Amino acid sequence: MPADDHRPLTLRDVSEASGVSEMTVSRVLRNRGDVSQATREKVLEAAKALGYVPNKIAGALASQRVNLVAVIIPSLRNMVFPEVMSGISRVLENTELQPVVGVTDYLPEKEERVLYEMLSWRPSGVIIAGLEHSEASEAMLKASGIPVVEIMDTDGDPIDCAVGISHRRAGREMARAILKQGYQKIGFMGTKMPLDHRARKRFEGFTTALAKEGVEIAEHEFYSGGSALKKGREMTKAMLEREPELDFLYYSNDMIAAGGLMHLLDAGIDIPGRVGLAGFNGVELLDGLPRQLATMDACRTEIGTRAAEIIAERVSNPAAEVERLIELTPTINYGDTLKRR
Repeated sequence: MPADDHRPLTLRDVSEASGVSEMTVSRVLRNRGDVSQATREKVLEAAKALGYVPNKIAGALASQRVNLVAVIIPSLRNMVFPEVMSGISRVLENTELQPVVGVTDYLPEKEERVLYEMLSWRPSGVIIAGLEHSEASEAMLKASGIPVVEIMDTDGDPIDCAVGISHRRAGREMARAILKQGYQKIGFMGTKMPLDHRARKRFEGFTTALAKEGVEIAEHEFYSGGSALKKGREMTKAMLEREPELDFLYYSNDMIAAGGLMHLLDAGIDIPGRVGLAGFNGVELLDGLPRQLATMDACRTEIGTRAAEIIAERVSNPAAEVERLIELTPTINYGDTLKRR
């Protein structure tokens, strides 16, 4: 980004954009003083359009920054993100920086609120999951004047820097591996869609690769709730009852895939001969299953590590040259549920 894009916005910027004095802008943003409703709305609209966030520590520190790194993730219940956090913490513990976590539950409007509150404390950097944000969130990130690293995904144009994997590529590679083993009637089950943009992109890559080989998804189900073994069991049972000829089941994550595996084992279905299955994320907690699940490692710890390294380097040396887009390469683990010829 050009250097000017990293200049923190001031009351003067909002004053010029709204056409009122800085004192009036200050009164509106602090909700103090006698200001007309029309003027108040004009100031608030200008501040939102600019991405301006009031500084709660103005004057308290000469640097106008605190040694905090805002880490904004969609979930703490999902086992993916604790591993990302471990990579971030491992790097930052050797610096003066401390991570502080905000959770969005995959909701754009909640991401706006979390980001607004965190930026108001003037952190030294932001690590935020995903490349898709609301206009207001994007404006705040661009106007923050601090290093921003978007993580988990590289299928898009980052605001500042990004570290992750291509989820469309991950979907394509899994589709090719499944087809190579001779599976043809394939079902897909996904959670948090369409709010989970990364799961959606994997599905897009998956179906595109199948289509190139003349294969269509035979059955699919999208579940709006979280990732759970029980839901994986239920969806798998229902899908096979609707389409008993399915010979492969692809899941958007390992947790629902593990539920599907438990159903297939209980039903006495031959795995991977009669039905194969695969998940995504490479969650180590599931290594103790009766069968090792086919999956794909999402490079979670490395993503956290590389993102934190960028923040630490940029905070230490604002003029430092860093990679703007770091795409890591996930690998397929065939386990016991995907045939290998």
